[in-house]
Amino acid sequence: MYKSDYKNIIYGNLISREIQNEIKTEVLLFKQSRNIIPSLAVILVGDNDASRLYVKNKQRMANYVGIQSKLFELPIHVEQKEIINIIEDLNEDPTIHGILVQLPLPSQIDETTVISMINPLKDVDGLHPYNSGLLAAGIPKFVPATPLAIREILLRTNNNPAGKHVVILGRSNIVGRPVANLLSLKSFGGNATVTLCHSRTNDLKSLTKTADIIIVAMGIPNFVDASMVHSGVVVIDVGINRIPNLKMQRGYKLVGDVDFESVMPISSAITPVPGGVGPMTIAMLLSNTILATKLQDI
Repeated sequence: MYKSDYKNIIYGNLISREIQNEIKTEVLLFKQSRNIIPSLAVILVGDNDASRLYVKNKQRMANYVGIQSKLFELPIHVEQKEIINIIEDLNEDPTIHGILVQLPLPSQIDETTVISMINPLKDVDGLHPYNSGLLAAGIPKFVPATPLAIREILLRTNNNPAGKHVVILGRSNIVGRPVANLLSLKSFGGNATVTLCHSRTNDLKSLTKTADIIIVAMGIPNFVDASMVHSGVVVIDVGINRIPNLKMQRGYKLVGDVDFESVMPISSAITPVPGGVGPMTIAMLLSNTILATKLQDI
């Protein structure tokens, strides 16, 4: 079980390493018993620095656990048909078990169309409408990696959401909506009472102050401060934002959607940014790749 040297700070990179080692064992078993090497294909379009760094970290972690990672780099002005052609080839390739299209895509590409072309059994990002529908129906197969990461963080830090009031800030299809579905499922790691908030929610503070667990994924730096939560709350900060900081060589500082300095002292558990949800998201993506490998080997 995960342990931290600090009373209430949840270091996702430490939990991630636990999961990586578990995956590493599974990969070894695949190789020894079935002569199969799990493989993940990543499609990266353009030169977005954040996306490129994220893909690099995915590849590094994949290499550590023994998953093969194949990267397809495409120029920013690529036509949608070219991306779809690559996906169709990967769908038919039995040596590729997982397909991930790194988001966001350039404006000339329709993300929904592209994601819908992925074989649902290789959709390790869990964003295909088929997999989204299964989750909404309460019979999930592939769940987006960040919601999985959030649930795993809660479970591995003895913060089981069952019976708790979970307040989620942000309703995106990548985090907010799927994590609301996931934590409200009638299953282990679920059974929470979930309130999904967004930019049109009235009197937001009256809701956040009732949360046992608050999950923040709004993309607004330091949005949640101590006045918005009660003492003992569990805080999962999904946001990652750059704010100017001339004291740092790179000229900016990474912060979350939660004002860490004010909220940390009154929380019972809180994820930092960076080093919290981020590394856990990559670990759960690789976990989904293992699931995809198992499903395709049936």
